[in-house]
Amino acid sequence: MLAFIVRRLLLVIPSLAGLLVLTFFLIRVVPADPAAALAGENATPAQIAEIRRQYGLDQPLYKQFGVYLTQVARLDFGESAYSRRPVAVDIKQRLPATLELTIAALLFATVVGIPLGTLAAVYHNRWPDTLLRILSVGGVAIAAFWFAIELQLLFAMDLGWFPLRGRLSPGLAAPPVITGFFLIDSLLTGRLDVFTDALRHLILPAFTLSLGGLATITRFTRAGVLETLQKDFVTYERAQGFPPRALIWKFVLRNSVVAAITQIGLLFGGLIAGAVVVETIFDWPGIGFYTVQAILTADTKVMLAVTLLIGVVYAIVNILVDVVHGLIDPRMREQG
Repeated sequence: MLAFIVRRLLLVIPSLAGLLVLTFFLIRVVPADPAAALAGENATPAQIAEIRRQYGLDQPLYKQFGVYLTQVARLDFGESAYSRRPVAVDIKQRLPATLELTIAALLFATVVGIPLGTLAAVYHNRWPDTLLRILSVGGVAIAAFWFAIELQLLFAMDLGWFPLRGRLSPGLAAPPVITGFFLIDSLLTGRLDVFTDALRHLILPAFTLSLGGLATITRFTRAGVLETLQKDFVTYERAQGFPPRALIWKFVLRNSVVAAITQIGLLFGGLIAGAVVVETIFDWPGIGFYTVQAILTADTKVMLAVTLLIGVVYAIVNILVDVVHGLIDPRMREQG
C-alpha cells in the first residue's frame, strides 16, 4: 500500500507544476494592474511606478515567475492587497471555514445520494426511479446562486428557521481554536450553545453547495447498482433464496460504489471551487469569499495562492480516493 501511495504522490507533482505555470501566466494576461491596486485609488502615476518597481512587476515575466517559484518553495505567498496582511496568514485563518462547509456538503451528498441512487436502481423504470431521475437532473441544472437566494428568502426571512448569513450570531464568541472547525471545537470545549448556533448557520449554505454533488452521486450510484444487478453472482444468490435487502446492501452496493467514490473525490475539488459563490451569498468567512474580494481588487497574489491551494487539496483527496479504491478492490493496487 505504501508503494501505491508513493506512486500516486509522484504523479501529482507534474500536475501541480503545470497548474502553477498556467495560472501564473494566465493571471498576468488579464488587463489589470496589481501595482495600481496596491497603491490605492488616489495614487499618482509616480507612486504606482514605484510600487511596480518595489514588487518587481516591471521585470520580464520569466524573472517574475522565477521569483514567485522561490517564494512558493518557502511557503511565502506575499502580501494581500485586499487585507494588507500575508496571504499565508489569511488562508490559514479562512481555510477551516471553507473545509467545514465543503466537508458538510459532501457528507450530506454522500449519505443521502448513495441510498437514493440504490433505491432508484432497485425500482428501475418505476415511479421512484422516474422521480429521482427528474430531481437529479434538476439538481445539476439549478444555478447555485439562485437556489441560495431562494433558501434565504424562504427559510431565513419568511420562516425564520435559520440565520440569513455568517458563521456565528453576533455577540456569540467563537470557541477556542483547536481544529478551526466550529462544530468540532465547540464540542471539544463543551460549548453546546456555539455548536447549536454554528450548525444552524451551516445548514443552508451546506445544503446549497451539496445540491449538484447530491444529484451526481445519485446518478452514478444508480448506474453502478444497475450494472451490478446484471452480474451472474446476483442471479445465483437470488436463485439460492438470499434475502433481497441483504443482497443489495451487503454485496451489490460494495461492487457498485467504485464510480461513485471516484465522483466523490472529483466533487470535493469542485465543491471548494463552487464555494466561491455560496460563501459570497451567505457571507461565509472562507477562502471563497476571500477570493472574490481578491478578484475585485486585482489581488494576483491571493488568486495564485488560492488556485495552488485548491490544486493541492484536490490532489490529496484524489490520492485518498485511490487508496479507498485499493482497499475495496485489491486488484487496483496491483494495476496502479
